[in-house]
Amino acid sequence: MHLRSSVLSVLGLAALALLSGCASLQQPPPEDTTPPPPRTEPVTNPSQPSPSSGSTPWHHAQPSPSSGSTPWHQARVGDRVVYAFSANRVSHPDTSQVRIIGQLALEVAAVQAPWVWLKLSFADEAGRPRTGALLSKELIIPVSMEASRPLEWVREGTESTEELSAGGRTWQAKRSIRDNRPSDGPLENRLYAAKPGPLYLMGGLLSASNTLSGFGASGSEQLTLVEFQQGREGSTATAPPTLQYPLGPGTWSDSSTNLGSGPERFRTCISAERGYVLTATGPAPAAGGAPCPSFAEAELVPLEEVLLTFVPWLASMVHSPQVRGTPSRRGTLSLKNRRMDALIFEMPETSEGVRQIRYEIYAAEPWEPALDGLHYLARFSPLAEGVDRVEAKDPRKPTFLKKLVDWGVWAGGEK
Repeated sequence: MHLRSSVLSVLGLAALALLSGCASLQQPPPEDTTPPPPRTEPVTNPSQPSPSSGSTPWHHAQPSPSSGSTPWHQARVGDRVVYAFSANRVSHPDTSQVRIIGQLALEVAAVQAPWVWLKLSFADEAGRPRTGALLSKELIIPVSMEASRPLEWVREGTESTEELSAGGRTWQAKRSIRDNRPSDGPLENRLYAAKPGPLYLMGGLLSASNTLSGFGASGSEQLTLVEFQQGREGSTATAPPTLQYPLGPGTWSDSSTNLGSGPERFRTCISAERGYVLTATGPAPAAGGAPCPSFAEAELVPLEEVLLTFVPWLASMVHSPQVRGTPSRRGTLSLKNRRMDALIFEMPETSEGVRQIRYEIYAAEPWEPALDGLHYLARFSPLAEGVDRVEAKDPRKPTFLKKLVDWGVWAGGEK
């Protein structure tokens, strides 16, 4: 499975989802002059083997589904990890740069078997709470202690072992470097604790970075551990939070696509199990059935890889229509029999001599109550988009329409 394509699929950027061309209503404050977070410099341990000279598969695997002794079964309320993050993108040909920098924290908010409820929050580089629409809310991630299928992630690369200090502790660590630049891919650098211990929330991750290369791409993203803590022993009896503002796992969403021959409805279901995010897509099930009946064939990606991709996605949103342009008009949009204020962006164009109008419709307020339970990326993506042909007698004739039509929460009960 290719890293980039699978992560984007997990984040809902597959063709059937409405999560492409994502945008924010408020541009993050300019941070171009802020230095990036400090890198953790490793200290090589002479007693450890020297770096391997070849590329070998690195298998990340969780215990079998029947095991009850994983760190997720021992989760405590208050278990917490904090990472500095940064991402930058350079647009060509004007070479303008966009940078986002700050901290993200992942913390156990509640434990109610078989679920561990995580809270994802964001701060600026000084640890102060973020303001603005993008990162001002705490996002909820329910993670199952159990596994519905074997959980394994294979990473190819050159491995080495190190000893280093991070988060106020010395770690025995394993580094994996995969250089995809000869094929115009990114340089991937990952550093994991040999024994994850309190870092189980992110699979033992100490640092991770991608450096882009090829096809005019320029930029990078990085996560670096800065802090961790363990909750009090036996601290699990906290009521689970609601999935009012979910990142994605624990939710489903339906989109309808019409290319002129009638609408087709598809469902995206997202789950998280023992630190892995699973995404299943396919035709929407019949009414009355389980909203997400199976993840047996779902795509799988470690949570830390999802968040590493999430960071540059945030940076890229400053180039979105909502930030870079003024809406053509404001209006309303009806979803699930709820009406909400909308921003409508229209762009006239000509295709094969035919005049047409391409449009995108966004929520004017992505956090409004009418969207409760909708996963994060969909809130900042077009809720509807399409192409209308412009004709003399009928000014606008729809030729393509994709629209979010339904969503909900499935986690918290039996699968």
